Amino acid sequence: MNKKPVLVIMAAGMGSRYGGLKQIDPVDSYGNIIMDFSIYDALQAGFEKVVFIIKKAIEKDFKEHIGNRIAKHIQVEYVYQELDKVPDGFTIPADRVKPWGTGHAVLCCKGVIDGPFAVINADDYYGQSAFHQIYDQLASTEDNERFQYTMVGYRLSNTLTENGHVARGVCSTDENHKLTAIHERTRIEQHGDSPAYTEDDGATWTPLAPDTTVSMNMWGFTGSMLAELDNRFAAFLRDQVPSNPLKSEYFLPFVVDELLKEGKAEVTVLKSADRWYGVTYKEDKAMVVAALQALKDQGLYPEKVWED
Repeated sequence: MNKKPVLVIMAAGMGSRYGGLKQIDPVDSYGNIIMDFSIYDALQAGFEKVVFIIKKAIEKDFKEHIGNRIAKHIQVEYVYQELDKVPDGFTIPADRVKPWGTGHAVLCCKGVIDGPFAVINADDYYGQSAFHQIYDQLASTEDNERFQYTMVGYRLSNTLTENGHVARGVCSTDENHKLTAIHERTRIEQHGDSPAYTEDDGATWTPLAPDTTVSMNMWGFTGSMLAELDNRFAAFLRDQVPSNPLKSEYFLPFVVDELLKEGKAEVTVLKSADRWYGVTYKEDKAMVVAALQALKDQGLYPEKVWED
């Protein structure tokens, strides 16, 4: 039978748009951050271990603000996403500071995880049902002739901010709720009466239906994903980086899409009706603080989240 699913939290991003370490910015008067709510939800769903992907540079702050506190409630492990974690024979482009992307972040867990795992962003609130759904799916599914992966999809209209644009993976599914394609749209915003995306800096806009299923980077994988990420990373460095040395990224959804096209993987799309909350921009914070307080008022979370 499957090993118990592990939760992986990607927290190495630099928070460039937000202007600070948004992963450790409190969202209530008790000093809790968005991750506290995610880990609380994960524990309720059955997860017993969390792996944080961070950068060495933020390790002290991170442990002080979240890691040491969480370690009282759940088993904690750290892996480090650093620019120099590349295969032999590759050099880091001069002036590159941006991390290598979400695919590389998860690849850094190789050697630490050997069974099913869920992946989330540090600074997104996913809602309780998502953790229950993904845990149950991971705990009851094993690879067969195809890798059996999963993701939680959200209604696009539930994932927008009034304060700017967002990047989302726009998902296509078949009648069996299997993912057929995922297209990363890096600039989606409310445009007139409906959401729309642009790929030419706003010169033209393509509308999207409000109920379009989008990925918020909540994925569930078997251990096979780590080998696939490893196998494909050198090709990314060789083929993609030379044309965009400072900004090209090895995105997790791109690898999933390749595996789908090759017929190697099948991805079950679970759907959440919950509203996403996140602090993409500083102006988003007040709304997130109010929303999480409202969820506490409804009894979904204890007032302090972690009772000592």
